Amino acid sequence: MAKEITAKIKLQVPGGQATPAPPVGPALGQHGVNIGEFVQKFNALTSNQQGVIIPVEINVYKDRSFDFITKSSPAAILIKKAVGIAKGAETPGLETVAEITSDQLREIAGVKAEDLNAASVEAAMKIIAGTARSMGVKVVD
Repeated sequence: MAKEITAKIKLQVPGGQATPAPPVGPALGQHGVNIGEFVQKFNALTSNQQGVIIPVEINVYKDRSFDFITKSSPAAILIKKAVGIAKGAETPGLETVAEITSDQLREIAGVKAEDLNAASVEAAMKIIAGTARSMGVKVVD
């Protein structure tokens, strides 16, 4: 018989740097999860991605055990890293803060592929390009 899930928690945590401090501690504590155990497992799994924001989905079961899956970093973070900017435009559409090439888009689409609802790499690139435009990053060929 499958375990009964009592909660699904979604967090964004820096890779290899999870601590019992907020947002991790309070989110897990209210469901009775062993916070130290989660921090240890998460940091071990993401130690090769130090400091990169990693979305994580945690399933909490009735017996207070848990499991989790990590996702790829948010597209906006990957775009900022690729073009070397700290943040997007204050007024996207009116202001351009950087340019991104289609090769960079293809690379980001490859990283995000399993988390995107896209049938092809080209479709995934269009999704990433839309995110880039909404940040004030111009897409160039």
